[in-house]
Amino acid sequence: MTSDLRLFLREFRDTYRTTGAIAPSGRALARALGRYVPPPNGSTAPRRILEVGPGTGAVTCALIRALAPSDTLDLVELNDRFASRLRERMAHDPEFRPAAARMRLFHQSVEELPREPAYDVIVSGLPLNNFAVEDVRRLLDVMRQRLAVGGVLSFFEYVWIRGLKALVSGREERGRLRGIAATMQALLNEQEIHRDLVWTNLPPAWVHHVRRKA
Repeated sequence: MTSDLRLFLREFRDTYRTTGAIAPSGRALARALGRYVPPPNGSTAPRRILEVGPGTGAVTCALIRALAPSDTLDLVELNDRFASRLRERMAHDPEFRPAAARMRLFHQSVEELPREPAYDVIVSGLPLNNFAVEDVRRLLDVMRQRLAVGGVLSFFEYVWIRGLKALVSGREERGRLRGIAATMQALLNEQEIHRDLVWTNLPPAWVHHVRRKA
């Protein structure tokens, strides 16, 4: 855990825009992000799970514990150092080993993943509030497109971050933040099925869960 924290701090310093956090996600946030990973109603049908931006694997551990024996878990990570750490954990970490044979790591962007076969659940750790409005719109659309109809996308944002940033930012940055808020809200108004407020995370976070209708 100490080595993962050091890695996160370094990546936060060097690649703040795409890392977005100074530490791995806490356990409560990880559990909330994995709310829809356990099989519904005890189903044993195999499912495909995708985690986007797993970082050092804090949320991944929670997802592994929630997997059914027939489920598979794909990870897509763009950051070189995070991808290397994930490979190491898949090979040697006792928390990863129970599902290692059913896991795949893609060292690339989520846009490069094929649309088919679709995923039943997608969990995203991407720091959407750091991106341009067009990037947020594209990423949310890409992840939604890679869901099976009826599948669930879970993603998070830190509480108050946009509001606090707007207070100390210029006009251009405030416009970017308003555009992100509007983009997210359009999706949530149409497809959100549940929302978790995780007070115990640092900082506190909202976890949004949306279901693809068609």
